[in-house]
Amino acid sequence: MSDPTKSGGPEGPTALHRSDTTEVSQTNRFTTGSEPPPLPRHTGRFRTVLDSTAKHLIAFGGVAVIFSILAIFLFLVSEVLPLFQRAVATPLAQITLSNDIPVAQPMHIGLDEHREVAYLMSPGGVHFVDLLAGRPLETDTHNALRQAHVTAMAYAGAGSNRYLLGTQEGQVIPIKVGVATEFTESGERSKRPYLTIEPPLAIADSAITALAYRSGDSGSGLLALVQGGALIYARIEDEEITGIQSIPPPGPATVVTALALDTPLLNAYLGTEDGHIHHVNMETPNHPVLVGTHALPGNRAITNLAFLLGDRTLVVMTAGGGVSTWIQVRHAINPQEWVLRQIHTFATHPAPVTAFSPSKRDKGFLTGDQQGGVFVHYGTSARTLLRVPGKGPPVVALAMAPKSDGLLTYQGERSLNLYDLKNPHPEVTLPTLFGKIWYEGYNKPAYVWQSSSGSDDFEPKLSLTPLAFGTIKGTLYALLLAIPLAILAAIFTSQFMHPNLRGMIKPIIEIMAALPTVVLGFVAGLWLAPYLEEVFPASVGMLVVLPLTVLAASALWQLVPTPLRHSCRPGMEALILVPLLVAGIAACLWTNSAIEQWLFGGNFKQWLTTTFDVQYDQRNALVVGIVMGFAVIPIIYSISEEALSNVPRHLVAGSLALGATRWQTVTYLVILAASPGIFSAIMIGFGRAIGETMIVLMATGNTPIMDWSWFNGFRTLSANIAVEIPEAPHGGTLYRVLFLAALLLFLVTFAINTLAELVRQRLRKRYSHL
Repeated sequence: MSDPTKSGGPEGPTALHRSDTTEVSQTNRFTTGSEPPPLPRHTGRFRTVLDSTAKHLIAFGGVAVIFSILAIFLFLVSEVLPLFQRAVATPLAQITLSNDIPVAQPMHIGLDEHREVAYLMSPGGVHFVDLLAGRPLETDTHNALRQAHVTAMAYAGAGSNRYLLGTQEGQVIPIKVGVATEFTESGERSKRPYLTIEPPLAIADSAITALAYRSGDSGSGLLALVQGGALIYARIEDEEITGIQSIPPPGPATVVTALALDTPLLNAYLGTEDGHIHHVNMETPNHPVLVGTHALPGNRAITNLAFLLGDRTLVVMTAGGGVSTWIQVRHAINPQEWVLRQIHTFATHPAPVTAFSPSKRDKGFLTGDQQGGVFVHYGTSARTLLRVPGKGPPVVALAMAPKSDGLLTYQGERSLNLYDLKNPHPEVTLPTLFGKIWYEGYNKPAYVWQSSSGSDDFEPKLSLTPLAFGTIKGTLYALLLAIPLAILAAIFTSQFMHPNLRGMIKPIIEIMAALPTVVLGFVAGLWLAPYLEEVFPASVGMLVVLPLTVLAASALWQLVPTPLRHSCRPGMEALILVPLLVAGIAACLWTNSAIEQWLFGGNFKQWLTTTFDVQYDQRNALVVGIVMGFAVIPIIYSISEEALSNVPRHLVAGSLALGATRWQTVTYLVILAASPGIFSAIMIGFGRAIGETMIVLMATGNTPIMDWSWFNGFRTLSANIAVEIPEAPHGGTLYRVLFLAALLLFLVTFAINTLAELVRQRLRKRYSHL
């Protein structure tokens, strides 16, 4: 039989060559640059329009995204910038008092909340002035004090309308003075001055030259300096003087120039001409005790002692123009004792300080000097916010408006000067936001966030440092769990797992990313936190048992006969390991009590406290790390797995063909080639964790503390915004500080993403030749 391939018939080589030539020529129509058949005209036009439309839509979407991000940034900046506006005082009016007002060196002046009516207290009585019309207001009792020879005056505290007048005859006269706001039926506003005078009370036989007076929940008390240098302490109960006590003078030649008494009536302070502060303990009224003496630098005479709102911070003013604040702190050696200590120093006046007025809303205060200058200070930040230069007579009396939006000065020559004060956020400075501040009641400067309290004299503490610390802490602990598990899982599923099993496992892990974080936070707070507290010893045991189980299973697997081991399809070994791990977990849970007894002496909480001085909080960083790590794992895993799977297979095959093992190929080739994608996955996971809100909000105690302990809670910037923003007054300081926290998150996320992209591009360029 002849070979058809050697014949010249139709089935011979000629026919075969013709057939191949035809096929090649048809193929070359598309491979040698020849044009394909032209499309119908209407189809080509439609495709052109469709391509152009898609191009413009994509461009519009990109520009819209950039514009939206820029708009968000500008909005955050616009809400934050007012925090750092400087204080401004604008003159509103200068009122010259008429001769109908017999003012003789006023000792105190005050303003109503609308800055329309002022009152002046002087030896000539109490007088009300309409600041809008510049005329006096008549009252039924404005002349009642003219017969009294007033020599001293004291008020009951910031925000109070009670005052105490001392007289030449050694009497004290309690009074109430103020301006009430009333509205008519038509809604028009009117002002009604009021003055209530109580009967005089005798406390001494000679003139009273200085007074300190406080009235509060502990009762009313006074401290008086009478002519000759004697000091008298007394209580006022039911409009009567009780418990008059004589306080020994600080020294035989000491001249007392200023007095102060706190509202609880526990501490009295004496300022002297030689620049010393004498602290007198009044816990036992019948037996006052001098507990400390403190010298001021320069030994300049103390001209005034006064308290800020709350009566915890003592303001000391001197003839040298010095202004400083002092508080009581616990004794370093004996914590049961309290000592007076200077905490802040403010800008120095160019002349002796002659007047003082505290804010009725916050820790701000005013000081005036002998050259007519007025300084605006804020106690918490230790800053002098504004200096109104003086060009006239000494400031005799000062008043800050009840809303801290104005100030009134009396500088002699029967002249009142009214200023509009714009100082909406005095408590905000860079040190108060990010530095250590010495707050009232603290023994040393500290980072503290505490935005509100039940007391009106509360000192806001708005340090963002504990919140930033908590954000970093939660993020690191979450990534500490998520990064190893996610990347190792991605390596295993992409390089070692059987494709059929990988096809089931990968979608399950990716679906985990769709779980709402509020659900995860709910589970963490209500189930995981108490359960983890119950089985914590078993959890510690798992850290040892599970790795040993994996090692033991790997060793035993090598002992399995080769035919039986080869009967298991490659990449399916994990199904054998899972039951062993479940058994290890169950064994640890079953022996939970025994592990606690063996490792922790029967009580792991007490062991932590005794050994490491650590308290175990049920909702702690460990719970957040587990649950937030669980939320971040799918993101890191999915991106890493795609990067590892997209490494060209011919590179892997070439490595294996050259004799490298599967693990060597993964370590020295696949991971390096996929490193840009893996790094991107880690950074995206980092951004996801740093902005997490609901898990942190529900699974921690939301305590803004700075502690790296696993067993303490924390508060993050995002969770703090969620907690505080519903209660923050619109446009207030807290409101804008929360927007500052949001701006910080925005900038940090932007910086991280930018840095991640730069590193990713560098890694891609470096390993693109693989």
